Amino acid sequence: MILSDNEILEEIKKRSILIEPFDKKCLGTNSYDVHLSKHLATYKDEILDAKKHNRIHHFEIPDEGSVLLPGKTYLGSTLEYTETHAHVPFLEGKSSIGRLGIDIHATAGKGDVGFCNHWTLEISVDQPVRVYHGMPIAQLIYFGVSGDVLTLYKNKKSAKYNERTPYPVESMMWKNTF
Repeated sequence: MILSDNEILEEIKKRSILIEPFDKKCLGTNSYDVHLSKHLATYKDEILDAKKHNRIHHFEIPDEGSVLLPGKTYLGSTLEYTETHAHVPFLEGKSSIGRLGIDIHATAGKGDVGFCNHWTLEISVDQPVRVYHGMPIAQLIYFGVSGDVLTLYKNKKSAKYNERTPYPVESMMWKNTF
């Protein structure tokens, strides 16, 4: 079941959900709007290799915005830091963003119980579009979990995205054994 606005507020009071900064105006009927931080990144190499650490170039979105171009992967991050200790968070793009031809994730819309960090966004666009830091970019939806969780994401030895950072984080696929 998806948490309602009232249930999200109750879980925030219980500290099983943390959103920093929190603004009640961003609370929807059953979601919470998050915003694009000033941090973006692109990969340095033209050809990415799943078995190698693909380095990224970080840059900031200026006040006049940044134009994103098709055919390029941009990594962004949410302004908000979140913690989810008893629910499964899903990050979905806002319809207004989709209508501008912006995708905010290729495959990683689901978080894990115990995820504590800023969200990295895997941004791609259909045509050139200017984006601004602080603009609403996505919404968090929280699902209840059935049963006990054995290991929270933040406690997993295999978790690759636990280091707290406001910057977008590149793929850590190279840390897997295959």
